[in-house]
Formats: sequence, C-alpha cells, structure tokens
Amino acid sequence: MPIDLATPHRLEPGVIANLRYDFPAGVVVFLVALPLCLGIALASNAPLFSGIIAGIIGGLVIAPLSGSQLSVSGPAAGLAVIVAQGIVTAGDFRAFLAAVVVAGALQIVFGLMRGGALADYIPNCVIKGMLAGIGIVIILKQIPHALGRDQDFTFTDTLSFLKFEESSTVGAIITGILSAQPAAVAITIVSLLVLLTWDHPKLKQLPWLTLLPGPLVVVILGVLINEVLRVSGSAFYLRADEAHLVTLPVATGFTSFLSQLTLPDIEALRRPEILKLGATLAVIASLETLLSVEAADKMDPFKRLSKPNQELFAQGIGNILSGLIGGLPITAVIVRTTANVYAGGRTRLSGFIHGVLLLFAVVLVPDLLNRIPIASLAAILLLVGYKLAQPSLFQSMYAQGYAQFAPFIVTVVAIVATDLLVGIGIGLIFGLFFVIRANYRSAVTLVSHGDAYLLRFNKDVTFVNKTELKRKLQSIPDGAILFIDGTRALYVDQDIFDVINEFRAASAYRNITVSTSNFDEKAPSLIQPQPAH
Repeated sequence: MPIDLATPHRLEPGVIANLRYDFPAGVVVFLVALPLCLGIALASNAPLFSGIIAGIIGGLVIAPLSGSQLSVSGPAAGLAVIVAQGIVTAGDFRAFLAAVVVAGALQIVFGLMRGGALADYIPNCVIKGMLAGIGIVIILKQIPHALGRDQDFTFTDTLSFLKFEESSTVGAIITGILSAQPAAVAITIVSLLVLLTWDHPKLKQLPWLTLLPGPLVVVILGVLINEVLRVSGSAFYLRADEAHLVTLPVATGFTSFLSQLTLPDIEALRRPEILKLGATLAVIASLETLLSVEAADKMDPFKRLSKPNQELFAQGIGNILSGLIGGLPITAVIVRTTANVYAGGRTRLSGFIHGVLLLFAVVLVPDLLNRIPIASLAAILLLVGYKLAQPSLFQSMYAQGYAQFAPFIVTVVAIVATDLLVGIGIGLIFGLFFVIRANYRSAVTLVSHGDAYLLRFNKDVTFVNKTELKRKLQSIPDGAILFIDGTRALYVDQDIFDVINEFRAASAYRNITVSTSNFDEKAPSLIQPQPAH
C-alpha cells in the first residue's frame, strides 16, 4: 500500500499495527535489492554471492538495530571502487574479509565516541564530487560487460584508465567493441531503454508499476531473451561456461547453504595494509551511511529524526558479521531506502522483511538466479553510474560558483585518475582552501570618508585573516583617524591583537589617531577561565 507523502496518515505505535504497510514495502525493497546486490558485487570484482550475503545481513541484523526507522542497508555502489581495489591490495578475498571485520569494529568505536557528526565536517561539494567520480568509474567499468566481454576481465587499479593495454579499462572497452557479443549488446540496449522509460511520469500513474521496480523487469527480460535464443538453437545465446551468466553456488538445503560461506583470513589482521584498508572502509562506509540516513529523515513523512551514533553501532555489528561469513561491506543505501519510503514502509520491519526474502531467494531458487545475464546487471549499473554523475549535477555545481565547482571537479578528476581515498583527500584540501579563502575575504572590511577610516571585523577573526588585515592597515595614510569596531566578532585571536598593537605602536610616528569599540576587552589574555563551583 504505497503512502501519499503529501498527506501522511497517522503513525500507529507497535510493529503489528504497521505490518500491513511494512510487508508490501519489504517485498518492493527485496525486488529492488536482488539485482542491485548482484550488480554491486559484479562492479566490485567480488564473488556475486558476497553481495547477496551483505543484503541479507543488512536486513536481518542491521534493520532491527538501526537508528533509523526507514533506511535500508546492504552492499553499496559507492564502495564498489574501493572494494575492487581493496581485494587487489589484500591479495585475495579472504584477506579482504578481514579488513571488513576491522571496518565493523571501528564503526562500533565511532558510534560509542559519538562520531555521528563526522559527515558534518566534509563539504557538500566534496561529497557530491566523490559520488560523481564513483559514478564515472562504474560506467567505465561496466561498458565491457555490457558488450559481452566477461571472461578473464578484472581491473587492477583506476590508473589503468590511462593505459592502452588490453587489461586496462580503455583497452577492455576497445576490445569489447571489436568483439561484441550480439546477445549481450541486445540485452543491454533493451535493458537501458526499459530503465530510461520506467520512471516516466505517465508510467508512474499506473499503480501496479510502483510495485514492479525497473531493475527487476530488466533482469526478467534479460533471462527471457537469452532463454529464447537458447531454446531456438541460436549460436548467439550467452553461456554460463563463458562467464556471461550469474554464477551463484547452488545449495541443496540450508545446511548446504551454510557450508558455502567464506570465512576471513584472520592471520591477515597482522598485516598493516589490511588494517589501513579496514580504516578506509570504516570512514567511507560511515560517511555514506550518515548521508543516506540524513536523506531518509528528509523523506520520512512522519518527520522522525534518526540516531546517527546508534546507526554507526548497528552498521559496525553488521559489517563484522558480513566479514565473518563472506559478505561485502555494508552501508545504509539511498536507492533501496527511497524505494522503502515510496512503497509505504513505516518501521524497521520493512527492512527486516527484505532481508528474509533475500535469504529465501538464495536458498530456494539459486538455479533461477544463475540464468541472469551479466549484461542485464551491467545495464542496471550503467544507469546507477549515470544517476551518480548525471550532467545536471555538473551544471548545478557550476551554477553555484567557482568556490563550489572547483573542489567538486577536482574531486571527480582525482578519484577517476587515482583512487577513492586519494581523490577525497585532494578534494578536502581544495575545499579547505576555498573555505579559508571565503573567510579571508569577508572577515575584515575597511571604509573611509575623508580622513576618517572604519575598520570592522564582520565575524570571528584568526591568524587566517592576518595577511588581509595587514594589507588594509597599510593602505591607511599618515594623519588619518582610525576607528576599529569589533562588535560583530565574538572571538579575536592573539595574532590579530598583535597586528593591531604593532599598528598602534607605529601610529604615533605617523600621526594616526586610533580608537576602538568592543575590541580590546576580547583579548585572549583578558579572558580568564571561570572558577568551578
């Protein structure tokens, strides 16, 4: 029962009272999550089964512990690049799982230390640049799969974009074009057409379409097209032994399912690069989680506020378990959260139900899942990448001015050309530079009328503003009358007072008269700590 966000109904207390809303919402989230779990594992160069495991834990474990009523957790496209690079750095998937366990432990520490405010210290322009850069990388990595180049195709690092070798991204795209598989290309084109038209406003007016997500339709169409080719005896149908189809381990029962789980290499915890990788995953996953939870709060028709520190704790528990049984790292994810909200989900129960359904799907119908063409998943990811890096985002950032656009575009280029962590680091440096520059420009003003000059501090001033203050003081001529107004500054640091005092000392020799208002009493040396009572 989809909910009308414009006129929300009254929220009823208790799980049972909201089951009639949460169950259908959980079904919709499951239908959206299934192809995304497989696709993100594909984009991460990880076993496809690991994406399903992460989705199951996101529902069964994180949803009940979450600090948010509506956010849904699972494998994230935003982590795909760092996961792909992390597996290469770790040497094998089991060692990478040890890093996922480390990331979960650190997230628990973040939650206990009230690190929920972490995202507030990252400029929005850098975060948007990070997501756009990830989107571009996902698009470039999925083009070969969309063309049917699936076998013996892995990426060692993002710098391979600059190499024209067959194993590089550019080389793989060129090879894919020259040796394109007709069935894969046809499935990709049909899938993209369906995905691009599925969200059209006129189609959205059909109520049954809101319960049938586009990615699921794409997967079903891909299976049907390939099965028709196979049954008709066409030589073009996509074969599993050529890595063109999803390959999940088939369990004969629940016990068999448990035996297929991959355990982490605990010995890898002694390696510094694994600990560093775990710390990187913890920071990036926490940021993505906090941003997704914030978005969920804005969409919540009942205007509930999530508890970010509790959410980090829940994510930490989930990532530890995911790493221990062979799953990808988990975050709160915006696409599945949006599907949950718009399908009418009201409590954590809808997220839990989607986890239960994922578990049933992989235990009961793995043969059906193994008929999904990789090209179908590549098409889904191409659109995910496009949504992360769509041209309107670049236009919007450009329209906000140079101070916003420069850190944004630098972050995008740095992530595509290097890697996620280095790209974010470079973006943060540029973002900090422009914050300082903006503060530098507007903190101090100097106006004059005849020989009278007014120097005003418009906000708190620190050593960052020292150069600008000196430049303005140097422009005051001999014989002038200077009035310094510190009314708007709540804090003036010692470096600023030193500059003013030096000017006052020199003013006697230049016949300049200096007076102040609400300034001298703010000297740090005059501010005494209040005695404890």
